[in-house]
Amino acid sequence: MAKRWYVVHTQTGVEEKIKSHIENKLKLSAIQDHVSQILVPLEKVTEVRGGKKRITERKFFPGYLLVQMELTDESWYLIKNTPGVTGFIGSGARPVPINDSEVEAILKQSVERQEKPMPKTVFEKGESVRVNEGPFVNFTGVIDEIFPAKGKLKVSIAVFGRSTPVELEYWQVERL
Repeated sequence: MAKRWYVVHTQTGVEEKIKSHIENKLKLSAIQDHVSQILVPLEKVTEVRGGKKRITERKFFPGYLLVQMELTDESWYLIKNTPGVTGFIGSGARPVPINDSEVEAILKQSVERQEKPMPKTVFEKGESVRVNEGPFVNFTGVIDEIFPAKGKLKVSIAVFGRSTPVELEYWQVERL
């Protein structure tokens, strides 16, 4: 029987703990060959705290694990009865595997977000922001354009009574 990918629903915030608990249970069981991988997809995000830019990791799909395994009664029972696991995703009594293309897309997106951190906050056009870093500190303005690939915004700021477009990085501004 071939190994397929399954999505396991867990309690949010304890995915890593549940992953290690499943791995420990597998080491002690006779079915450790049935499970190949257990993944908690992560992404890197940038945020500003205390005036300093920080890069942190957060879960890509909070409350879910991806498990590549050969589905047998034993492997299903071992994972399903792990504390913190609420069940498998799928209709009916047995879990339904997800397509390999879906897993590849999730893994690709996770790798991309690991390499190029995304901002923790997402901005919208027309939103009011305050500049908290750089030469225009404490000025307020309105977002005209958003450049997510660059992590920059074009903000209209009133300077000397005139609206002036200024290009700023995400971490240089905060929502009002």
